[in-house]
Amino acid sequence: MGVLTISDREARGEVEDLAYAAIREALALGPYEITHYEIVPDEPAQIKRVLRLWTDREGLDVVLTSGSIRLSRRDHAPEATREMLEKEAPGIAELIRREAYKKNPLAALSRGVAGVRGKTLIVNLPGGPQACRDSLEVLLPLLPEAVERITGRPVGQLAQSFWFE
Repeated sequence: MGVLTISDREARGEVEDLAYAAIREALALGPYEITHYEIVPDEPAQIKRVLRLWTDREGLDVVLTSGSIRLSRRDHAPEATREMLEKEAPGIAELIRREAYKKNPLAALSRGVAGVRGKTLIVNLPGGPQACRDSLEVLLPLLPEAVERITGRPVGQLAQSFWFE
């Protein structure tokens, strides 16, 4: 699995990547492990470069992006991701938004997308650690089935109890 953080400030080293820490903590329950991690500025060409590399050359099963999905003029992750997708999986992004909205109504302003490129599921997550945890609470139970359908390989089930219950 790869985690791509998209943030100008984090790419410049001005702030710590707290969402990545939240993702690592959630994935500690298995069966996934992070094998690739990178921080890029919010530049579509750089986002697409990493997505292309990790999906086409590295063949990762899952790529999670973190950050750059708000309505601001500088947030380009959804558009860059959408250009890389062969198939969208709108139900994943819709479910994440719907469930996150119950905890934070501003989640309705999220523009994250999800879909497939080759045999890789790509999902845009928010950049804030709590919003990332809320999104993962929804996403993690879906991953084994999604990955199996995309790759044709069974994946072990995730632990049923999450730290954020």
